[in-house]
Amino acid sequence: MKFQYSIALALSAAAALAAPTLSTEQLFTLELAPGETKQVTEAQKWELYNAGVHFMDITDYVNLHESSLSRRQTSVVAFPSDITQKTSVTPLIAKLSTANMQSQLTTFSAFQNRYYKSTYGKQSSEWLLAQVQALASASGVSGVTVRAFSHPSWTQNSIIATIPGKSTDTIVIGSHQDSVNGASPSTGRAPGADDDGSGTFTILEAMRVLLTDSRVASGQAANTIEFHWYAAEEGGLLGSQAVFTDYKNKGRIVKAMLQQDMTGFVKPGTKESVGVITDFVDAGLTAFIKKVITAYCAIPYVETKCGYACSDHASASKAGYPSAFVIESTFADSSKYIHTAQDTISTVNFNHMLEHAKMTVGLAYELGFATTL
Repeated sequence: MKFQYSIALALSAAAALAAPTLSTEQLFTLELAPGETKQVTEAQKWELYNAGVHFMDITDYVNLHESSLSRRQTSVVAFPSDITQKTSVTPLIAKLSTANMQSQLTTFSAFQNRYYKSTYGKQSSEWLLAQVQALASASGVSGVTVRAFSHPSWTQNSIIATIPGKSTDTIVIGSHQDSVNGASPSTGRAPGADDDGSGTFTILEAMRVLLTDSRVASGQAANTIEFHWYAAEEGGLLGSQAVFTDYKNKGRIVKAMLQQDMTGFVKPGTKESVGVITDFVDAGLTAFIKKVITAYCAIPYVETKCGYACSDHASASKAGYPSAFVIESTFADSSKYIHTAQDTISTVNFNHMLEHAKMTVGLAYELGFATTL
């Protein structure tokens, strides 16, 4: 997750960067806003990052970028008008465990960092893959697959878990697994407990509970349900761009994608709520998510904005897939410890993560069994 930054200040910061000199230094193409790109060096890329500028690093994904410019909108999906699966979902959300999330996040945040180019980033990804594989195996559900999605340019893999349904039309629930210390990306301490360890284990716990449902386990869902843990989000949504470029090139049909990035912080003195992002998202999917929160969560939602390319849902949108993003609060009240050594487990509210997990189970089940998408 990257800090929000006003458009005027972002443009000012971008303009202030010295023009790259003629050298052998690699240049990266960043998209700062729809249709607005800039070439920068690695050092300049992190200057923008630390200034709070959102961007997608489209250096290796120009074709996806160009095709998105020719589309007026993402694929049109008619999302349900009502909640229909409450009888099945209510007993499932009662099985969600804060203890599971706390135990897993304690280990995950103990890595020095999860920077996508570091040894720690590779090790943490391998550890997470083993956790997802163990969960799938322990469920006893046949047909569930868990795989590493490799990236040639760095060593941290993305992870994809697939629960087959009656069709290959897919509902994607995503989070990002990497973390970064903005002051020292490759070596600095970056526990990333909230950003995005919280989202990582929110969706893993949701997956665990979904697999206890007999209809899901037997493949009776109308749609396939996938859980994604993206590498290299902090580097410019790199892992998710790779995944959704692959899906687009293969003609995969994704009916909905929800990103869970930062689900564990509640600012003292504020009313606890679930933040529903309303800018650069699919309006229909977002409207349905509000209904899911109202139906299954014990706290209300609040609308908020985060700007362009603020998390991995932007990659799904660029590929033409309806996407949405839910965060821990209003953007203004979200954790200010992220990208520092202070983003520790002590700042995480596991009961708040539980509310996000409830919403995740509800959305995955409702859309998984929706027959008219």
